[in-house]
Amino acid sequence: MQDSVLEKAALLIIDMQVAMYQGPDAPWRGAQVLENINTLIQRARLAQAPIFAAQHTGPQGSPAERGSPGWTLLPGLALETSEDRVFEKHKPSCFADTALHDMLGAAGITHLLIAGMKTQYCVDTTCRAAAELGYRPVLIADAHTCMDAGGLSAEAIVRHHNLTLAGPFARLLTTAEVRFR
Repeated sequence: MQDSVLEKAALLIIDMQVAMYQGPDAPWRGAQVLENINTLIQRARLAQAPIFAAQHTGPQGSPAERGSPGWTLLPGLALETSEDRVFEKHKPSCFADTALHDMLGAAGITHLLIAGMKTQYCVDTTCRAAAELGYRPVLIADAHTCMDAGGLSAEAIVRHHNLTLAGPFARLLTTAEVRFR
């Protein structure tokens, strides 16, 4: 196993919101993904690594409209909004039109651990954007999910993105392998 102790690392949790997680279609392995993310939050907090959470804001009338019940972060997510940095985004990339890049730079972050929803949209786009911006993205293979889409099972989508992003766009680790320093 590669050395999985990560220095100058931050945890980024993407779109773990009521509208996405508790929508009409359940996310694949949703309970396990949430448990894994909460484990990552606990480890980051113990190591005093910064935690960022992206909150997608959709257009008026959408399930993720700002202020709507679906827009809120999952109640079971172990974030501390007084300590952790929650920010809004309106596009698939957590970097597009947000302050994330500036916040990471101010904290001296080089490794960005990525988890959340949805694999084929915001997780994928953020991994690629982070790599282009010079970060060392780490995709947590068992801490991101989605729903079945376009004739593909969510399991196949997650597996495909783990394989596709690993290497050129992100380092792939499991929750069990992650160690913050």
